[in-house]
Amino acid sequence: MSKDGGGLRVRVKTARKRTAQSTRWLERQLNDPYVRRAKAEGYRSRAAYKLTELDERFGFLKGSRRVIDLGMAPGGWSQVVRRQVPKAAIVGIDLLPVDPIDGTTILQMDFMDDAAPERLMAELGGAPDLVLSDMAANTVGHPQTDALRTMGLVEAALAFAIEVLEPGGSFVAKVFAGGADASLVAELKRNFKTVKHAKPPASRKESVEWFVVAQGFKGTRCNGPELVLGDRHQGAMRN
Repeated sequence: MSKDGGGLRVRVKTARKRTAQSTRWLERQLNDPYVRRAKAEGYRSRAAYKLTELDERFGFLKGSRRVIDLGMAPGGWSQVVRRQVPKAAIVGIDLLPVDPIDGTTILQMDFMDDAAPERLMAELGGAPDLVLSDMAANTVGHPQTDALRTMGLVEAALAFAIEVLEPGGSFVAKVFAGGADASLVAELKRNFKTVKHAKPPASRKESVEWFVVAQGFKGTRCNGPELVLGDRHQGAMRN
């Protein structure tokens, strides 16, 4: 270990069968204060603090009764919801397996599967007042393609939220640098009273992710130019 800014910084040596890239990733993880804090506080990932910080700023968790968590693996966001609003019903979905969370229904399936929306609603037992989406497409290494694939998931999540949210409800989703594109922002503003973009402190500075927070669902399924959705089978989701 070495001194770094007055504290101890862990240095990781490159080991056999470990690439330089994986060594850098491991060193970053070991020196990340959010990773250490998540471990100490029982959260499954540092992503929990992204939702916590967004809620501290926008206050969308208070009073939530039914919550849907899209792209939930490994479960950090659902953990935050459970701790902040213990009585809320929570249903999450992801392609990846997720360890059980008390009082939370977990569906291991692709949200882009045509059967997913109906399954989510059946398990929740009523209209949600909060839809969360931390979905991102599996990357192919081409930035523009990756951004388009993830934006397709955001659009699908928004279309779902508009169909199922309670009036006054909220929609929170991960987008890429620069925020949601013009057509998506227009759709958000037609259907929600307030639409904000934010990058919480827990989101690494070098990360291209931002978040959109839409609150005050108007409940009218506002008619306007249709949001063009990608093929519901365009790509797997990951957290």
